[in-house]
Amino acid sequence: DVTRFLEEHPGGDEVLLSSTGKDASDDFEDVGHSTSARTLMEDFYIGDIDVSTLPPKPTYTPAFQAKYNPDKSTDFIIKILRLLVPLAVLCLAFVVRMLTKKSE
Repeated sequence: DVTRFLEEHPGGDEVLLSSTGKDASDDFEDVGHSTSARTLMEDFYIGDIDVSTLPPKPTYTPAFQAKYNPDKSTDFIIKILRLLVPLAVLCLAFVVRMLTKKSE
């Protein structure tokens, strides 16, 4: 419990608070603390954590995905465009022909 050491910690209180509620032994060792820091740690040491009391880690469950709908695929859109584009061109040609025929 390093609560009373928060303000005095040379690395700032954020470093200590990031290890709140867990075994911080690995975090302490990773930094490479001095001998005096190791001596101070003995004053704050409470005990070892009983691993059997820890809650189980949650398992990953993938998100729900909607089933594949072929009507919304790009292939379906391409098939419709293959029909509509020539039809639109034909209609446009017909309208242009009708307009130019009247002006003659």
